[in-house]
Amino acid sequence: MKTRRKFTKEFKLTAVRRMQGGQSLAEVARALEVNPSELHRWRRELNEHGERAFSGIGKMRAEESELAELERKVGRQAIEIDFLKRALQHVEEQRLLGAMNKGARSTGISRKK
Repeated sequence: MKTRRKFTKEFKLTAVRRMQGGQSLAEVARALEVNPSELHRWRRELNEHGERAFSGIGKMRAEESELAELERKVGRQAIEIDFLKRALQHVEEQRLLGAMNKGARSTGISRKK
């Protein structure tokens, strides 16, 4: 499975400026190893939004990083909860067994009179 490449704002601006400077779309696409449809989209986005174009990449990375950290934290907590549940179950079983054993011993001793 191919992973989608992410490009910085500077990379996109450079690519579009190369086309504005006279290089053909095909030349820029080959030189930068980018799909020509991406270049079309970048050029259109820059024309429509000017300096506000391509602003999402930095924010997306921060959000992705935060999401990954939260997912790791949830995973650790799930492991801890499972461990504590098993430990509590073990302690409870030991308590019940201890209570049963003490009850059996005390009845044998109390019969002597």
